Amino acid sequence: MSDQPSRRLLLVHAHPDDESIGQGATMAKYVDEGVGVTLVTCTAGEMGEILVPELEHLAADKEDGLGEHRRGELADAMAALGVTDHRFLGGFGRFRDSGMKWHEQGYAIPADDVSPNAFWNADLTEAATLLVEVIREVRPQVLVTYDEFGGYGHPDHIQAHRVAMYAAVLAAAPSYRRDLGEAWEIDKIYWGAISETRIRQGLRSLRAAGDTTTFEGMDPDGPLPPMFRPDEDISCEVDASSHIDRKMAALRAHATQITAEHGFFALSNNMGSQALGTEQYRLVKGTPGPLGEHGWETDLFAGLSV
Repeated sequence: MSDQPSRRLLLVHAHPDDESIGQGATMAKYVDEGVGVTLVTCTAGEMGEILVPELEHLAADKEDGLGEHRRGELADAMAALGVTDHRFLGGFGRFRDSGMKWHEQGYAIPADDVSPNAFWNADLTEAATLLVEVIREVRPQVLVTYDEFGGYGHPDHIQAHRVAMYAAVLAAAPSYRRDLGEAWEIDKIYWGAISETRIRQGLRSLRAAGDTTTFEGMDPDGPLPPMFRPDEDISCEVDASSHIDRKMAALRAHATQITAEHGFFALSNNMGSQALGTEQYRLVKGTPGPLGEHGWETDLFAGLSV
């Protein structure tokens, strides 16, 4: 594998836009450092809401063309971040966005009507094996995916977590599917996270600016949803604030899903490095590397001899 970069990062996400929201700055930073960055997206996001009125005809209950459109948005976002290796799990269209609805307690749950080929319905071993093939080809030292709740409960996020974690185990087993390549064990696995301290800072800034609608009802000093983690759960914070412009460009590329000029994402205008240019992670496999001044790693590859 002499033609591969010495450091390799694999990210597994559910829909186009999830990667730019969660780790866009990190991805841009590592690309610039010569790291091999591979993104696997599990669905095309066919069931997403459409924020652009003139594109509402693409909705699933109309022309059902949103997935193909978001395929283009993802390509544009990856161009902004400099990522050249981005793939759909099993190929474009293999698994469909499962959709979601909101539970009365404020988290996502599966929709009432789920397509037979929805990712939520995917056979776990089948989907994980498709990722095993990628892992054994790319041979990443670091994997990033969601936590077991998928951040906020979206069924596709939860399924992506399950697929990624199972695939990591299968890929390391020499006797499993030898036809897919030599076994490969991933050294470090992280779940994306958002620090409570960081989100409270962002909320205070929004409220001070008069914005009461972004994260409406969320008190900067009150209880927070489970997607925001106590600082003691955080293992690593990557400071990629110098790449915030590229993260914002990637967010803007996902125009059907994200309004990047208003609300939370517009924080980049006045507190960019703090709110969006630093991204946090929970280490769930591997040995922590050297810690920075906040008691967290500052590099996903910290402690690895690569």
